[in-house]
Amino acid sequence: MHVAIIMDGNGRWAARRGLPRPAGHAEGARTFRGIVEAAARLSVDTLTVYAFSCDNWGRPPSEVAALLALFRRCLRSEAPHCREHNVRVNVIGRRDRLGSTLLAALQECERLTQRCTGMHLRVAVDYSARHSILAAARLGAATDAQFLERVNAASHSEPAPAVDLLIRTGGEKRLSDFLLWECAYAELYFTDCLWPDFDAAALARALQEYSGRQRRFGRVEPRGPAAAAGS
Repeated sequence: MHVAIIMDGNGRWAARRGLPRPAGHAEGARTFRGIVEAAARLSVDTLTVYAFSCDNWGRPPSEVAALLALFRRCLRSEAPHCREHNVRVNVIGRRDRLGSTLLAALQECERLTQRCTGMHLRVAVDYSARHSILAAARLGAATDAQFLERVNAASHSEPAPAVDLLIRTGGEKRLSDFLLWECAYAELYFTDCLWPDFDAAALARALQEYSGRQRRFGRVEPRGPAAAAGS
């Protein structure tokens, strides 16, 4: 199962407590570790989280700097933890605009966990689905498989299955340029819960709701006596 999460609401969580926005991002980072552990326990095979979009560069420079510094610290601190729990990490997105220290941290995290065989954790940093699709299209005609390889290459993404469940916290109901290709038939789950308050129980509730949905992928389920006879 592939679960994707748009981790939204850090800034509003901080504002409601009279704290600066970076304090919300720091709290969100603590939530992130708990959700990674919970997802692995709940037998999620692939987990992709949206940490920083290409459009996030438009935020105030001080907030962008704080976010990138937080990513760097998290990558360094979480790499040994992920390896200990057999979680393989892949950072997806553009790498040409990241500073050398952040780039070194993400490469080291990937190196340390590359032999892990448990859950595949993908962290989207400076990511845009449209950028990846356009970059693949600019290379010209290709088979479906070749085109998907190009989409993955444009975002430094290792092959991963299509998204089964997309979760967005924070109350907004949009995809925000996240995994547009991979989410073609994903089930969508929106919650008002702000990301720092999203915990293992909230993740379990989302998975429970998903388990009750019918996924037909554009087809119609057979009905009536003929269906019963053929079942």
